[in-house]
This record gives sequence, structure tokens and C-alpha cells, in this order.
Amino acid sequence: MPTAPAEAAPPRGAASCAGCHPRTAGRGPIPSLNGQPSEQIVSQMTAFRSGERASTVMSRIAKGFSDEEIRAIADYFAAAAAASPAPAQP
Repeated sequence: MPTAPAEAAPPRGAASCAGCHPRTAGRGPIPSLNGQPSEQIVSQMTAFRSGERASTVMSRIAKGFSDEEIRAIADYFAAAAAASPAPAQP
């Protein structure tokens, strides 16, 4: 029986996201990524990476990921919607 995406092992880099982004909404100023639309995560990560969106931490982190890695991370967190309450919007 195939593993559901939300139960799959996180792709490279996704585990480090949980260090700042809570698993559920409403736990501090940094939004949860669980359940965020994949395209929104990709858009924000590429904006951080290019410098279009300024940040002291995320700009440096995003520069370490390729387009494929960003997509894998985004898809992983988007798939977590079924396992988590609706996330707060960033």
C-alpha cells in the first residue's frame, strides 16, 4: 500500500523548516507551512532566494535550494493539509 504524501519522509531541507515554522497555525509570528498551497510556497521561496522579498534569515536559507528542491519542499508541506488545521496566511 503506498504511503500518503503527508506521511512520506520529508525531502532534503524540509526538516529544517520545522525549526522555525510551527506544525500548526497560531503558534507565534512565523506561519505554519502545513497546508499552504504549493505554488504559494514556491513563489515565496523563489522571492526570498532572488532578493525580491527581503528577510534576514529566509533569504540566506532559500539561496541554498535548487528549483527542484523548493518544489519538493512545497509539495511536501502542501500535502500536509489533511494532517493539520488550516494554516495562517503569511
